Amino acid sequence: MRVSVVLRREERGEMWRCGGLRWGVEGPGFVWEGPRGSVVRPLVYGSDVGFRVVGERACVGARGNGCPVGAVVPGRRTQARCGECARLDRLHSVAADGAVDDPRVYRVYLAWFGCGLVKVGITREERGSARLMEQGAVAFSWVGRGPLMAARRSEEVLRAALGVPDRVPYAVKRGVRARLPGVEERAGEVAALHARAVGVVGWPDSLERVACDVVDHGRVFGLEGLPEARGVVSELVDGGVVGGRLVAAAGPDLHLEGAGGGVVVVDTRLMGGWGFEAAQGVGEVSVPVRSVVVPGVQDGLF
Repeated sequence: MRVSVVLRREERGEMWRCGGLRWGVEGPGFVWEGPRGSVVRPLVYGSDVGFRVVGERACVGARGNGCPVGAVVPGRRTQARCGECARLDRLHSVAADGAVDDPRVYRVYLAWFGCGLVKVGITREERGSARLMEQGAVAFSWVGRGPLMAARRSEEVLRAALGVPDRVPYAVKRGVRARLPGVEERAGEVAALHARAVGVVGWPDSLERVACDVVDHGRVFGLEGLPEARGVVSELVDGGVVGGRLVAAAGPDLHLEGAGGGVVVVDTRLMGGWGFEAAQGVGEVSVPVRSVVVPGVQDGLF
């Protein structure tokens, strides 16, 4: 078996900080910042993944600048920023409508996460499908392209006309990921919604409609035969260890199979701001875990 641990064995004893999960056409990789600079560690399905949490969780700052007060961030927060740095980070973001004069071309997309779970969104054309993989979209199709404000307007029009949201909670995505229909069925659902979308009245004149071409991420996410997850890590704690065999990844989530055969999901957004040391992926999970919410099934703690 090829082994590709999150941090290599020779790096034990060195403290690193996670720079996030990076998606590319070849799959996911971890960005790490440490004593040897910034490195990317590819993640390979079937490989062992293991790390130990060290110290306190520090605010990562905003827009390339460190946190001015060195704030400590709660472990359950998916964004590793204090309130002030989070506000500064969103100040010029597209999501918060803080970049209305952006001259770049944007694309409008329909993203599919499961039966009946579709959202409308926009992303910069130059990013390609990276944004869709970051969100864990199992399938998607472009539907339009043009200036930022025209794309934003069409996003609102389509959301209202199609009755779909601008976001799908990750808890919902995790609950259906192991129960997905086949590639053809999910492509058909996206294509049907695309046909409705291009027929909607009220598109901005400056937005070009894009023909349907469904892209499926099932293979790159490793979803074929994915077992149900028994739980999801709710927070990281100092000294806690997470380890297991990587069986799938989607969006920020890693699906790790432990020594007992059970699968635990790690939302890597929880890793920002922590220090880490390498640990062998032997199936140990010694951090708080909560149950995965499956739509239609009552949630419960274990």
